[in-house]
Amino acid sequence: MATIDPPSLAFLLAENRNQPMHVAGLQLFETPDGATPEYARELFDSALATEEIAPLFLKRPRHVLGPLGPWTWTEDRQFDVEHHVRHNALPRPGRVRELLELVSRLHGTMLSRERPLWECHVIEGLADGRIAMYTKLHHALVDGVSAMRLMQSVLSTDPDERGMPLPFAAGASRRPRRSSESTELSLAEVPVEAVRTALGVAADAAGLPAALVRTLTKGVRNETSAVSLHAPRTMFNVPITGSRRFAAQDWPLERLLAIKQASGTTLNDVVLAMCSGAIRGYLLDHDALPDASLVSMVPVGLNAKQAGTATAEGGNAVGAVMVRLGTDLLDPADRLASIHESMNSGKDALTSMTPLQIVAMSAVGMAPAVVLPALRLQGIVRPPFNLIISNVPGPRRHQYLNGARLVGTYPVSIPIQGMALNITCNSYADDMCFGLTGCRRSVPHLQRLLAHLDDELGALEKAVGVA
Repeated sequence: MATIDPPSLAFLLAENRNQPMHVAGLQLFETPDGATPEYARELFDSALATEEIAPLFLKRPRHVLGPLGPWTWTEDRQFDVEHHVRHNALPRPGRVRELLELVSRLHGTMLSRERPLWECHVIEGLADGRIAMYTKLHHALVDGVSAMRLMQSVLSTDPDERGMPLPFAAGASRRPRRSSESTELSLAEVPVEAVRTALGVAADAAGLPAALVRTLTKGVRNETSAVSLHAPRTMFNVPITGSRRFAAQDWPLERLLAIKQASGTTLNDVVLAMCSGAIRGYLLDHDALPDASLVSMVPVGLNAKQAGTATAEGGNAVGAVMVRLGTDLLDPADRLASIHESMNSGKDALTSMTPLQIVAMSAVGMAPAVVLPALRLQGIVRPPFNLIISNVPGPRRHQYLNGARLVGTYPVSIPIQGMALNITCNSYADDMCFGLTGCRRSVPHLQRLLAHLDDELGALEKAVGVA
């Protein structure tokens, strides 16, 4: 029995029916040569036959000493694998549309706290013969980066490898990730010391007042930091419901890298610029584009440089930086340049802090997102930011699961009260895969953002001269 750490506990306490707090991933596989029509059923049956479950997937939260006592992780001694691993089939005609509708429904349901906080769904019925896996884990167990690495850790680059377990099995491999497999670090990764001494932690704490002053000063000046005081009100910044809509698509990574090279920016800047232009177009469609630039909260993986493997214990090590998206600018090249400048400013602000200080300042920046809905002040005062955009680096080589080739992997993330849209993407092999998750009521026709993303990619190519 272990006490739940404060960041993880925050995700548990923030959860309610309108705000489920789990992260998820949708993986698409091509079945191996010679596979029978029963391949998905066989994969499901093999998952049910798992004899030993990894400790992370046995953890469930509970109060000690009554409802006012501390929250702890305890092991589920009545674990029922059939509750957690499920088999689904799509209705005809079995298009990607039906798959995304199923994922939207699954993602809107909360995980039961009477059991370990995860589910894995094996999905068949796609007309082209592919199968899918949708896996969700509570954010109290793992952050988004760790969740993705956990899913990837059981895959292989060898198409002939067999007998591979799924991530929840105790015997699942936790393969180290070579740095060459990632295109870039996540949007604002910062160095973190591998070992923190008691003296170092004390020094971090002593530096918190100065870090707070620097952070608030940057916020007042509308400079990039962990705090934003200048986000405009938008149609995304409203109370949300618990139902979700999910849309996903990928684009060739080489197109984004060509823009990066021609513009002298980073891949992450290009991703943000695509999102900026897409959101601008979407808001113009709804006659809802504000005069001021939208601000995105960008999660920061604090241990990303050291975390070569998915940890067996899980946990959260995240901070945040607020980035101006330049949605008030007409020219795509100007938006990209503005984002590049804003990101550099944010990175400079973060590198002047220790990891402890980054987490503390990020909590300050995120606090209004919790306080405003609780006080019913949404729409009355400015939101702390307008949406969440995250980019997670993935493997650069094609991956396989028992001979099935992974052809697409799409993150499914968390809209929160007052922030009805979340855009998360990850690189995989030759593609950049986008996952858009929104409140079904507050973000109408979410799938149209995919067309705007495609348009903006083309506009960026023309703007920097690589079209």
